[in-house]
Amino acid sequence: LSAAAALAGGFLAPTDAAQGPAQRLMYLHVPAAWVAYLAFGVVLVASVAYLIGADARWDRFARASAEIGVVLTALAIGTGSYWGHLVWGTWWAWDPRLVSTALLLLTYTGYLALRRMLAERTGGGDGDRTVARPAALVGVASFLLVPVVHFSVLWWRSLHQQATMLAPERPPIDPRMGLTR
Repeated sequence: LSAAAALAGGFLAPTDAAQGPAQRLMYLHVPAAWVAYLAFGVVLVASVAYLIGADARWDRFARASAEIGVVLTALAIGTGSYWGHLVWGTWWAWDPRLVSTALLLLTYTGYLALRRMLAERTGGGDGDRTVARPAALVGVASFLLVPVVHFSVLWWRSLHQQATMLAPERPPIDPRMGLTR
């Protein structure tokens, strides 16, 4: 599926009239952000499940999902920064979406650092209550940033465009572009 999406984004979708070839970065940038949201949602669900049942499997799901989410969030920030350099002429703008996404990345990186610190201090690992319980609490609390990041373009003045794919009206894009996303 990834190869098909890459081919569709690279060859099937037309070049954007305003942004030119730089717009093709969105075929990596936007899915990376969406899947990062999904990964952080899994951290939330797995952390709640661990707090309820203390099953080590849920703790492992939460840790693995946080790792995936961190990598994809970093990818979204990196591709967005490069796109911003090409289209806006700057690598970074103090935009609400950018700042809140950077905070999200720092929060989940902190979640992973907390897990490692507690594991080194206590000698525990995945599923060990001295590591898993505090990590689960942080995993639940950290998810509060996901809706802040997502809705930041609606709540504050932003350089980012509002929803295209989930817009209430028909998306204002070429259907071939919509298919590749």
